[in-house]
Amino acid sequence: MESDKTSSHLDVLTRRNLLIYTGVLFVLLVSSSIIFGLYAFLIALIAVLGSVSVEVAFAKIRKKPLDYSLLITPLIFTLMMPPTVPLWIVIIGSVFGTFFAKSLFGGLGKNVFNPALVGYIFVTISFPKYMNTQWLNPQTDVVASTTPLIQLNNNALGYNLWELLVGNVPGSLGETFRIGILVLGLALIVLKIIDWRITLSLLTSIFVINLVGGWIVPELFRDPISSLLVGSVLFAAFFVATDPVTAPTYGWGRVAYGIGIGVIIMVIRADVGAYPEGTAFAIVIMNAIAPLIDSYKKEPSMEVAA
Repeated sequence: MESDKTSSHLDVLTRRNLLIYTGVLFVLLVSSSIIFGLYAFLIALIAVLGSVSVEVAFAKIRKKPLDYSLLITPLIFTLMMPPTVPLWIVIIGSVFGTFFAKSLFGGLGKNVFNPALVGYIFVTISFPKYMNTQWLNPQTDVVASTTPLIQLNNNALGYNLWELLVGNVPGSLGETFRIGILVLGLALIVLKIIDWRITLSLLTSIFVINLVGGWIVPELFRDPISSLLVGSVLFAAFFVATDPVTAPTYGWGRVAYGIGIGVIIMVIRADVGAYPEGTAFAIVIMNAIAPLIDSYKKEPSMEVAA
């Protein structure tokens, strides 16, 4: 009898897995510093100081030790930041996300929403001037208001697929080096640190929606391959949506979860939302729905033998 159930989210939150995951995020940070400059490390330092300060304060209040996920939230938050973001926004976002979305819920394994995303969404909505319009082009060192995603949404993508893969294009710190994201993300899947179902279903849904939508309503949908290689979709599919704490527990539930994220992203991208990139909003919405998805899991006694 083959069970549809995956490991509990607590099963993968081991010291080994958390340290490997942290190391992978640090590799992406190093790559972002090569592309955008050493300011990326300063952003990371401020994010870590803000987030860790909250964690230390709550650890003392609760008289509990710090866990090995300490750096994951600020590193993910850093990798979602524009390379020109002011440091005061970084400290606000990292503290807000860790405080309201992780520490108040009781810490690792108890939060409902991804804390890095909560901090990112808060500063994105609060300070759109700095978060949505000031993008550094690493080829020219010129700050402009467009990214490959914005260009694609306007049907005027100015970069080829190779340029999008190697990452020498405008974007957030962690989203542009897509070859690295693919290699490191696949390594995490092989090591069973993240679940392939979420990544595959998310990326497949975006590809299929653009492919089919392009036949039916070509003015709203874009090239399906380019759609996967712009914005933060690839980074989020491997490193954010796969957060085992905020995702559903069961296999088919995780497939539905990934599809749901992809659908919401496409709704926002198709000129319906006010933001060109809807990945963070889509994942947080599905974080809220994840417990409902889990409530429809199959009972073991009802499972059919393979």
